[in-house]
Amino acid sequence: MDLSNLTDALFLELIDLYDAEQQLVAKWPALIKAASGPVLKSVFERHYQQTKTHVERLDEVFLILANKPQPATCEVMRCLLKDADEVISASGVSGVKDAVLLGVAQRIEHYEIAGYKTACTFAEELALDEVVDLLQQSLNEEDAAAQKIDTLSKGAVFTAGPSKESDQPWQLYR
Repeated sequence: MDLSNLTDALFLELIDLYDAEQQLVAKWPALIKAASGPVLKSVFERHYQQTKTHVERLDEVFLILANKPQPATCEVMRCLLKDADEVISASGVSGVKDAVLLGVAQRIEHYEIAGYKTACTFAEELALDEVVDLLQQSLNEEDAAAQKIDTLSKGAVFTAGPSKESDQPWQLYR
């Protein structure tokens, strides 16, 4: 990895974002299927479509910069999606699973937001206004998605029965 200048740092961040978004596009269908609540499914479906748009925007960014994304694996997203796989394959109560899926989605959103903020900062410093505009659009959508997920988790009402989970398990209602 060569970090001789800020342009190198920007490309490194963009390559990471590009792979992260592509990994996420591949995982959204499983996350949507794993969500049991209709509101959560709807939020995930919307973000799936947005994630596809983010990949398209990153393609535009690479065209503007006259560079192609190099093959790379975003290890952070890989680990986040490994956590998602564990939740997807977990047995248990659907409401609890939805609650944990919300947590996974929050971690993913916060990671993406950090990446887009970093890339925007580098692009601003390099006076790449068109790149900044494209990245800012995705950042704004990531912020809105994170707020929606946060609102959904805060608005959830958890009820529990007796101390034995098998008697009356936790439920997520919305």
